[in-house]
Amino acid sequence: MADQNPYNLLHLLLLDIETVPQFASFEELPEPWKLLWTDKISKTMPENFSAEEWYVQRAGIQAEFGKIICISTGFFYYDTAGRLCFRLKSYNHADEKILLRQLVEKLESFHQAVPAFHFTGHNIKEFDIPYISRRLLINQMPLPGFMQFSGRKPWETNLIDTMQLWKFGDYKNYTSLKLLATCLGIETPKDDIDGSKVKEVYYAEKNIERITTYCQKVVVTVAQIILRFLNKPLLPAENVFVAE
Repeated sequence: MADQNPYNLLHLLLLDIETVPQFASFEELPEPWKLLWTDKISKTMPENFSAEEWYVQRAGIQAEFGKIICISTGFFYYDTAGRLCFRLKSYNHADEKILLRQLVEKLESFHQAVPAFHFTGHNIKEFDIPYISRRLLINQMPLPGFMQFSGRKPWETNLIDTMQLWKFGDYKNYTSLKLLATCLGIETPKDDIDGSKVKEVYYAEKNIERITTYCQKVVVTVAQIILRFLNKPLLPAENVFVAE
């Protein structure tokens, strides 16, 4: 039942993270961190923005100034009837250290079951995996051996990135998940919120479950994109399961 070309579906661990600034506003930042933020964005911030405004928009995606609030994972498997299925498992917690510990336990468990597994996601090479790695170190937590990518050549890492797959060797363009999914005839995960609204939903609405649902939709969308790349049928909704 395994898929051998170009990679085995059963060896993929799909992953997406949702992040927010560590503080709801720039004013809440401790003074030394205000200076550090201003220094960090001084050369990249658009002229019509202030440091305060840019913090609200961009701090969540900077690992030094943001934090992870939700992580969703998923993997393919075949059921007893031979149907390809997909199982989701999500983690959210106000304490990032607890959240990261839960993730590492999941990763270690999957690694034991599938030693040759590949992290899979959209823009996972430049965002999700580096962000997780940095937050682990910031929280003084060890980096698992299967996440030690420093110094490795691209083909030596266990990462499959749908944005990179779509580039087909082109290094110039960024393609959003929403655009790629729409191009491939796949339902977009952006039907409720998108990444730009996560901070508001987290701090103003305090609705982590809404964010978790969005995060899960992202992972399912990536799964469908992978199937499109392999020229396989998309997963029907009844073949997607959410673990408690």
